[in-house]
Amino acid sequence: MDRPPVAPDIAQVLKHNRTLLRRHMAARLALAAGLFAVPFVAHLGGYDAALPAFGVPAGMFVLIFLSLRLGRGSRLKVCEKVLRTYPLEYRTRVAEKGSEWKYLGDVHTVRLTVRGQHGAPSLRAVNASTVRRWPKRAEEGGAWFAGDEAFGGVMIVPESQDMLFVQPADWAKYEQERAQAGPQRRELAEQAGTSGLLELEEPRGTVLG
Repeated sequence: MDRPPVAPDIAQVLKHNRTLLRRHMAARLALAAGLFAVPFVAHLGGYDAALPAFGVPAGMFVLIFLSLRLGRGSRLKVCEKVLRTYPLEYRTRVAEKGSEWKYLGDVHTVRLTVRGQHGAPSLRAVNASTVRRWPKRAEEGGAWFAGDEAFGGVMIVPESQDMLFVQPADWAKYEQERAQAGPQRRELAEQAGTSGLLELEEPRGTVLG
């Protein structure tokens, strides 16, 4: 693609991803409510065996897991700060190299490149709305990037408006570059909330792409 598409409307992208997050929350809350109701419904139906009672701890587990994902797995707030701090730049190619399953969200390894340039860093990307799947058709075109690749930033898939928070896959590799960055560059990273590593917990499984 020689000419980049029209830059996405940031407000619409944020709204879309907030909607996805709310849907995720609503689905989990409905599941928890259903699990809490199981023993009561069973009792009303005259079924007093012990098995339905497990619905209550199962519902508690769903709520605790949801709370953890919202507190540590969602990246909407930092993405919004990044998009307020950095301009959008178009990357002509997106290459997904693999995905790691983690309790708080899938982490994808990606490269965002510009045609004719080499040496793009590998980035670890997590969907800002807590959606686990890799964005559909993300590799069929380019993507928009806002941020500083040594610190982190945001990747937006134009067609789907999926938004992913990204940071270097090898954080230590860019430690010297970050340390030697000029005051303005460091200040921008501070404003965007990307001056430090924001990582999920250790992987429980790996799916290579």
